[in-house]
Amino acid sequence: MGAATLFANALAIGSGPARAQTAAPIRLAMVESLSGPFANAGEAVYRNLLWAVERVNQRGGVKLPGGARMLQLDRYDSKGLNEEALSALRSAIDDGSGIVLQGNSSAMAAAILDAVEKNNERDPSRRALFLNYSAVDPVLTNERCSFWHFRFDAHADMRVTALMQVIADDKSVQKAYLIGQDYSFGQAVLKESRRQLGVLRPDVQIVGDELHPMGRVKDFAPYATKIMASGAQAVITGNWGNDLTLLVKAAREAGYQGKFYTFYGNALGAPAAIGDAGIGRVVAVADWLPNVQTPESEAFYKSFRARFPKPADDYVHMRMQLLIEALAQSIEKAGSTDTVAVARAMETADVTLAGQRGRMRASDHQFQQSLVVGQMEKQGTPGVKFDVEGSGYGFRVIKTIAAERAEMPTTCRMQRP
Repeated sequence: MGAATLFANALAIGSGPARAQTAAPIRLAMVESLSGPFANAGEAVYRNLLWAVERVNQRGGVKLPGGARMLQLDRYDSKGLNEEALSALRSAIDDGSGIVLQGNSSAMAAAILDAVEKNNERDPSRRALFLNYSAVDPVLTNERCSFWHFRFDAHADMRVTALMQVIADDKSVQKAYLIGQDYSFGQAVLKESRRQLGVLRPDVQIVGDELHPMGRVKDFAPYATKIMASGAQAVITGNWGNDLTLLVKAAREAGYQGKFYTFYGNALGAPAAIGDAGIGRVVAVADWLPNVQTPESEAFYKSFRARFPKPADDYVHMRMQLLIEALAQSIEKAGSTDTVAVARAMETADVTLAGQRGRMRASDHQFQQSLVVGQMEKQGTPGVKFDVEGSGYGFRVIKTIAAERAEMPTTCRMQRP
């Protein structure tokens, strides 16, 4: 039996009689945009977390001294608004969730973190942990680091560093255009990109540097016109969701021939939107890509696609799988679901799945893992066995950054209970 079959069998739903459970499940609360302009990103996160939870439950759940307990993933719609996210957080805690998961928006993550800290101080009997899979504003594990918060994605400066290692070798880039969403994360990406370009490629001229409203621009044609007029050979952006898809689509329609250096250009409609114009031109950084080309990685990806076969659902993140594995490991190590005990165990979490290893850094609760940079190519070209979302385009891995090289210093001064 091959590795892919083993993965698929382990994740099969309804393949055997349900085990009788006497212990209440451990409730996890996902607070995300499940409606509005970024609903597709929220639903993609849900599929990833659901798959990870199913895997833990299929192997018998989380083992505790009083008996194994299942994980239960609950959904709460933030509607893309901080106020709604805070309301959802209160509902989740009232419903008995001691684990809160969120990531799509650093501004929302900051608001949730502040609310979790206040809740934990005010009501120690209902403390919560905040597990963050995508909110990558560097301050969240630097100046704003918290004992109650753990980040499982590489932060923006780490991702910029990975992209810059590629740009440093790309001598065709003499002019760069920086564009991002106007909130903490987008601002951080542009700031660090400017800084690193100045260090690594001082010969590169920055010919555009602007922020746009997040989730409110319906027509990016004016931005595409400015990019074309600037003569930039490269666009650097942290845009995600529809803000990225609409940007690259507008650039394609305007006839832009330069490169896009992105954080999220490898999914959620972006490859299909840019089409053939993106071949060899769209670059994306990630913690993992389907075309990593190892047997373990291939089995992992195939098993996800077996669980979610629709092309539109093809958006799998290794880090979200490692997050749930780290949580299960930490609860078992703590021997209880006590929030403080689980947090202390998670500070030393060290997990491996499908050949990808990650470890939590106790000093700031920033997960450390390898990163990869991929370049968009047609499916079937060397190194591109798998495409993205049925688009016919996939990402060939052009650089791998080991965890020790991706690691960056922190200014965190952790206050522990």
